[in-house]
Amino acid sequence: MTPNFFLLGITLIFLHEMDAVRCKEWRIFPGLSRLDDRRGFLVFILAHVPLVHWVLLQIKMANEKFIYYFDIFLIVHLVLHLLFLRHPKNEFKNAVSWLIIAGAALCGLLDLIMRGA
Repeated sequence: MTPNFFLLGITLIFLHEMDAVRCKEWRIFPGLSRLDDRRGFLVFILAHVPLVHWVLLQIKMANEKFIYYFDIFLIVHLVLHLLFLRHPKNEFKNAVSWLIIAGAALCGLLDLIMRGA
């Protein structure tokens, strides 16, 4: 069974990745930040193809271990965004971006609680 908080967290993180393209998130990643925007965009987008495919496969298989660790990732992801908040090239400055990021973390936390983890 895949509870609603987990599915909402997945939805929000996918939306965040769409927002990350708008905000040119590759500019704040170590390594990718050295690339010009054309190359950074290309690497960022292409890296997400196998990543999103793998996530969807894990959901299809109802992999409980994956779900547990993904819930934790959603929380850690928020912490990472907080750590990079003052990065000069960070463009995640609006309420919608932060609602998505924090909402995904909250869903991860609630899913962990609901699962008794």
